[in-house]
Amino acid sequence: MVLNKRKIVRIIIIVVLAVILFGGGFVIGKKSVDNVQIANRVFFNRELGKPEPIDFSLFWQVLDTIEDKYVDNSKINYKEMLYGAISGMVDSLGDDYTVFMRPDKTETFIKSVSGDDSFEGVGMEIGVKNKILTVISPIEGTPAHKAGIQAGDLILKIDEKETDGMTSEEAVGLIRGKKGTEVILTINRNGFNEPKKFTLVRDTIQVPVIKWELKNSDIAYIKIYQFTANLPAKFKSIVAEILKSNAKKIIIDVRNNPGGYLDSAVEISGWFLPKDSVVVKEEFKNGEGYEYKSNGYKAIQDFPVIILINKGSASASEIMAGALRDIEGIKLVGEKTFGKGSVQQMETFKDESSLKVTIAKWLTPSGVSINEEGLSPDYEIELTENDYNNNYDSQLDKAIELLNK
Repeated sequence: MVLNKRKIVRIIIIVVLAVILFGGGFVIGKKSVDNVQIANRVFFNRELGKPEPIDFSLFWQVLDTIEDKYVDNSKINYKEMLYGAISGMVDSLGDDYTVFMRPDKTETFIKSVSGDDSFEGVGMEIGVKNKILTVISPIEGTPAHKAGIQAGDLILKIDEKETDGMTSEEAVGLIRGKKGTEVILTINRNGFNEPKKFTLVRDTIQVPVIKWELKNSDIAYIKIYQFTANLPAKFKSIVAEILKSNAKKIIIDVRNNPGGYLDSAVEISGWFLPKDSVVVKEEFKNGEGYEYKSNGYKAIQDFPVIILINKGSASASEIMAGALRDIEGIKLVGEKTFGKGSVQQMETFKDESSLKVTIAKWLTPSGVSINEEGLSPDYEIELTENDYNNNYDSQLDKAIELLNK
């Protein structure tokens, strides 16, 4: 093969640049960092997967400057630098649900999602929304609920620790604790003139699943607290009870329901939708998708239905509410939902660190994205502080009014 001189010169320059860029990681910083530290800093597998060329020279220049000039070399910890760099890379995506977790945080997260139906804490679901630690929903009857914590509350401090930049997994680790101990949450809320402190005494938290009662003699009021694995079986039993009662109409209450299992949401939706109706669409990065369809149980499909939602209705709650409105025109009453419409997958690495990464988005049957936007109610009614203080439920009253028309 014959190459002209310009091409030869270009190749030589590229080779020299490659040596400087990729070799720089091994030679920079010798002025101020002792040989033991340099020996411990070995970077490898830089070409793993061979992605598109990216100029990492700035990264190495910053690291070189730290090693060369930082006043206290004893504080240079390459493992911490690596974790920090990865966290920054993940944070740049701007996705509250894609999170890098160090080994200790990975262990905490696994424990938090694999526990029993009871635990010791204050009784609320939390998440990060718009980079702020937010209450998704308080659990009825728990210390958080009794103290007046509300869906949408912003948690600024846990005891004296600022929550800025804190993951929900870290926050759970700080809020949970031994029964009888206290935790102080500094809360900001729409309508507050300034943040307020709430002192909560931890207790054993029993997480409810579902309940129902008859209202106005012919309305079956069904409260779903969360979409657990055993919810479909419990719901089937309740349907049998409803059919034996005088109920002719149904209110489904998913206020303060943070979600749960997608399969459970699809199964419950099947009681209200025709067979093979699309309940939710899962959309992946390559444009491919998957549709979850209803089983089409017929026992209560002819019942008029209203669904109650609020800021604490998230994930599986939004999926069910969105499907029933899109396909059957069922009205939503209350407040705009939380907006959690994405699917996460957890990848664990060799040092037990992990990445919880968003792999898909959920769309309603009509193709509307739930994520971040949430669902707007057909009848918007916001519960006021006065409603809370006097145990008055104007949203439920509106649902009853609509069913009685």
